[in-house]
Amino acid sequence: MSVTAATSGFVVLLLTVTVVQCENGWDLSYTSTEICALRGSTVDITCTYTYPSTLNNLDTVQETFWFIQESNGIYVDLRTDPEYAGRVENLCENNKCTLRINNLTESDSAVYKFRLTTNQPTGSLTGSAGVTLSVTDLHVQVNRSVQDSNYYHPRYMKAELRCQSSCRLPDHLNYVWYKNQQKVIGRASYFDIVRRPYRVSCAVEGHEDFCSRSILVGSPHDWSVSCTSTKICAFRGSTVDINCTYTYPSRFQYYETTVRETSWFIQESNGIYVNLSTVPEYSGRVENLCGNNKCTLRISNLTESDSTVYEFRFRGFQPGMGYSRDSKVTLSVTDPQLQVHVRRSTANPSPTWIELTCHSRCQLPDHLSYVWYNNKKPVGRKRYFHLQHLDAEDSYHCAIEGHSFPSATLDYPSDAPKVPTVSVSPSGELMEGSSVNLTCSSEANPAAKYTWYKRSGDTRVQPLSEESQFVLSSIRSSDSGEYYCTAENELGRNSANIFITVTWKSVIVLNIIRVTLVVLLVPVLVWTLWSRMKKTLSLKSEANEAVEMMELDNCPEYENDAAAARTEDTEEQEDLV
Repeated sequence: MSVTAATSGFVVLLLTVTVVQCENGWDLSYTSTEICALRGSTVDITCTYTYPSTLNNLDTVQETFWFIQESNGIYVDLRTDPEYAGRVENLCENNKCTLRINNLTESDSAVYKFRLTTNQPTGSLTGSAGVTLSVTDLHVQVNRSVQDSNYYHPRYMKAELRCQSSCRLPDHLNYVWYKNQQKVIGRASYFDIVRRPYRVSCAVEGHEDFCSRSILVGSPHDWSVSCTSTKICAFRGSTVDINCTYTYPSRFQYYETTVRETSWFIQESNGIYVNLSTVPEYSGRVENLCGNNKCTLRISNLTESDSTVYEFRFRGFQPGMGYSRDSKVTLSVTDPQLQVHVRRSTANPSPTWIELTCHSRCQLPDHLSYVWYNNKKPVGRKRYFHLQHLDAEDSYHCAIEGHSFPSATLDYPSDAPKVPTVSVSPSGELMEGSSVNLTCSSEANPAAKYTWYKRSGDTRVQPLSEESQFVLSSIRSSDSGEYYCTAENELGRNSANIFITVTWKSVIVLNIIRVTLVVLLVPVLVWTLWSRMKKTLSLKSEANEAVEMMELDNCPEYENDAAAARTEDTEEQEDLV
């Protein structure tokens, strides 16, 4: 036995024996065949493999994965299982692969197997032995004993409390104990004198977050009955087990106590309980299987009239020694009402498998199994059935083997999404700068979930929207390309595509021309007009001057008058002086 620490939480390995499986030169081995881990912790499951060095260079390992379910030739990779989404990793290096599961739940208890495939059609190997993982909770077990067998007093009774799980834990682990939510000394087990009732819980030291459920430890002279379940559902014609355990003090009022009788009662319509052994309708159909303070009522060939409340009672040899309180179990007998549930892998954008699961209102007994039918022909005998796709001609239903309780038929055409219809608005030529609305619709029941994708030139797929409508605002020429939408529900998936081409808008072109004219031509035009105006003014000025000169040259009287005027001005100035 060994203990292995994972990234968070702890794992207890049991029967750590290397298991080797050889097939055609391929060797595969698991580090351990059984693992026990606590709820909420992290577990590592490891497998190593080797292959001959003489293999052709083309023979290489192409894929490695872990699975717990397989049917119809399909192995469900845990990484694509919605139940494990975000909680699993496949860590592989140097021919060693480790499955790491985080945040364990009790539903993770299963047999995990490793599978590898090569690039050759027949190159595959599965570790059929697998590793059994058991996920458990801690619980407190109470064992009462008398301090002195010759003396009885309720204030001086001892109770031995032990922190345990459904699988064996290492002896060297340290524990933390809580009494009325207060931390007390931690150890593998301890004794405490019970003076008054209090609540007790425990945890492994260093992992206090995974504490056991608290229990009420009462006075050591209490009598108690505890049943596994207070409500049980079973279907007509099957067999049911009702389990109850009981405790009692070794001494009661100075008497040593032993159990004299255990019996089962049923509640009649008037509310009165009667001993089951006296009811003729149960004759030959009931057994009371008792041992180690545990009694099981087994009822076979159930009928709907067996639906009632059952109560367990036990009595000692002395008067007043007995108990029946809180030991009532309600049994409901009905038809299983099978239904087919469908789920798909979480791989996007193309799922790798479809899982059909047969569900019943009541839990199926271990000795019975399900049968799957495709078009009324049996195709499998597991609770689940895997497919790569659903075809239009397929019609599936499930039933309980040996019983006439078939489920409703699952028909592909009426439920799975049909090929979607895609449309573009506005229709016609798409111009840059406009707004485009892509719409996807499909007939499906239940309603389909839509996803829009764009396929780039290098075949990459790019998710865009998870709505039935996808709007491209102010589109550009780079938005041209192939768009397709998928319509998917729990029953199937379908897709359709559309090509859009975005062209330049002519009016934009005109605006560019106008701007160019304004920016470039107008200044040129202004300069040209200014130049012409300047030249015109210059020519006009020169012409005027020439005219004036010609006029002066042609008028001698003007010159004489001017000279005379200048002479008169000079004479006037001289007279003033």
